[in-house]
Amino acid sequence: MDNLLLWTTPDLALTFVLDDGPVRVAVAPGTTDVPSQPLVEVEAVGYGRSPSSNRHVDTILGQQLRYVRHEDTGSALRIVQEAPGTGLQVTSVFEAGAGVRAWTEASMTGAGALDLTFVSSLVLALPSVDADLHSATNSWMAESRWSVRPLRPGHLADIVSDAHRHVARSRYAATSTNSWSTGERLPVGVLVEQSKSYALGWQIEHNGPWHYEIGVSRRGGYLLLSGPTDQEHQWSARINAGTPFVTVPVSLVAGTDRDNVFAALTRQRRAVRRRRPADDRMPVIFNDYMNTLLGDPTTEKLLPLIDAAAEAGADYFCIDAGWYAEGDWWNTVGAWQPSTTRFPNGLAEVIDRIHDRGMVPGLWLEPEVIGVRSPIAEALPDEAFLTRHGRRVSESGRYLLDLRSSTARKHLDETVDRLIADFGVGFFKFDNNTMTGPGTDKDGTSLGQGLLEHQRALLSWLDDLHARHPELLIENCASGAMRMDYAMLSRLHLQSTSDQEDPLLYAPIAAAAPAAVLPEQAGHWAYPIAGTTQEEFTLALVNGVLGRLYLSGHLNRMTAAELDLVRSAVAAHRVVLEDLDTLVPTWPLGLPDWNDEWVALCLQGRDAAYLSIWHRRPGPAEITLDIAQAEITPHFPADTGGWTCTWAADGKLTVATQVLEPSARVLRLAHGAVTEVTVDPVT
Repeated sequence: MDNLLLWTTPDLALTFVLDDGPVRVAVAPGTTDVPSQPLVEVEAVGYGRSPSSNRHVDTILGQQLRYVRHEDTGSALRIVQEAPGTGLQVTSVFEAGAGVRAWTEASMTGAGALDLTFVSSLVLALPSVDADLHSATNSWMAESRWSVRPLRPGHLADIVSDAHRHVARSRYAATSTNSWSTGERLPVGVLVEQSKSYALGWQIEHNGPWHYEIGVSRRGGYLLLSGPTDQEHQWSARINAGTPFVTVPVSLVAGTDRDNVFAALTRQRRAVRRRRPADDRMPVIFNDYMNTLLGDPTTEKLLPLIDAAAEAGADYFCIDAGWYAEGDWWNTVGAWQPSTTRFPNGLAEVIDRIHDRGMVPGLWLEPEVIGVRSPIAEALPDEAFLTRHGRRVSESGRYLLDLRSSTARKHLDETVDRLIADFGVGFFKFDNNTMTGPGTDKDGTSLGQGLLEHQRALLSWLDDLHARHPELLIENCASGAMRMDYAMLSRLHLQSTSDQEDPLLYAPIAAAAPAAVLPEQAGHWAYPIAGTTQEEFTLALVNGVLGRLYLSGHLNRMTAAELDLVRSAVAAHRVVLEDLDTLVPTWPLGLPDWNDEWVALCLQGRDAAYLSIWHRRPGPAEITLDIAQAEITPHFPADTGGWTCTWAADGKLTVATQVLEPSARVLRLAHGAVTEVTVDPVT
């Protein structure tokens, strides 16, 4: 057909229909069943939906759009449409990666204006909604909880019949509100058609509110991805000839099955990440917080811990919360000056010890908040804060800085620059423990638009910070992983995957994390506890080996044997680090359920793979994994006593444990033809 435009990336083919209706797109070359779903859906005051529903499709403006032109550079595609008689022009932008990165630009061609209430980033026609949806809920200490459920009949009704000509107006919708982009759900999904005719994956790359939905259409279905909306987030924005609007970016990939799509998402995340020279470093970081000092650092506690961390092989040492505190500090933060009672001889004494032991010093900081009892709250004007109806937004004893404000940015710039200049800080753990609410109406914006502008200003501030300090590494943390998105992670080095304090509960979080974050950015706490059994101690370390081992624990209180095990884990982790930024995840037992007895994560490379496997109940027990045959050697610990691995005649791997308590191991799988292998039989 002459009206079809086929645009391909190395892993994805998009077919656009350019006829006398709105532009439509499907992920399939050689389309024969022309999709009816418009590529862009737009709502504005005076231009709603027909027929009415809660779905963000069937928009009047979306149906009025008509193709004008397109520009194809090979690596990028821009498709321009206009709605005649309205002055509205929309441009759909696609950037090639492992899949595509896409967004929509809305503007006015004449003197008029439109008050937008919804603009999609991408809408895709689906040939069928008889598919399984993989999606994840997320909450503090219970992050990355994935599930799989059929769209139909699970989520979507099917009412089409000979006697009933209509399709249901139901939808499956996933929405995140507030400033915690992953406070309840992850902005990631994978859809696998049940006959394997297609498999798609997506992520929404925004550090604030977002929305996606899947619904039924006459010729199949649709997938819609967007940032904030009026209906869900109190968002609207006025556009005119001088003031356009750009949606949040999203990424789309395709594959053949679940793991294949997650591998494509992994490659796409590497494509969108803004790599800097400093990002090639993957240091082992010790942090004094988790199950250790818990926000109560002092010179007396830190000095022996610093010495022990250096002996264990850490490259960086981060002093976590409390270093600025004189007593109860939650609602007094904001000045970020070192405590004089915690450090009688000054914080420099502790920082100097970190330098002397060959490590880079780091500090915890929560830059976006000012405590209501902080002197900084009085020193800064209202203009520096998020406000609503002219009053400062206050949550949990904190005011929230508005990063659109030059005064707020100046305060943060001076704070960070001072700490780097005074102490040689090379690493910050940027935390965020207070949500904004729906936003700010300062300067007459809608609440949702004010929040969108603030969140984009935060990204701009981070870009400027990196420009001034290109060697600085920054961890992204928000009460664990409450802002685990690729607006932040395209800029920041490391992601805290949880605040979970129980190693057994951390196992499914660590195993599932690569579905949402790159393995080389996934900071998993490894906090062995002195005096626990060898298996408990080992399991806590296994949690960190396949990712970025984020070391903690009272190393200075450990026995020689315990310290040897810590050093062995660090050494095993460094071997993984050599290839970590090329590995892709697979789950030979499926994405873990929160209560699974067995949990497994495999990171696959060209020549070898690493398999972490946890048994979370007392043994003995065994499990069969459907995994490619390989030569297996223990990776960590070096002695896999109590565990065996045996290849069966059908090529499947049986893993058995005789250990009488929960335990975990990391194995290395060298690719190539092998015969039956048994690793370290029970002794």
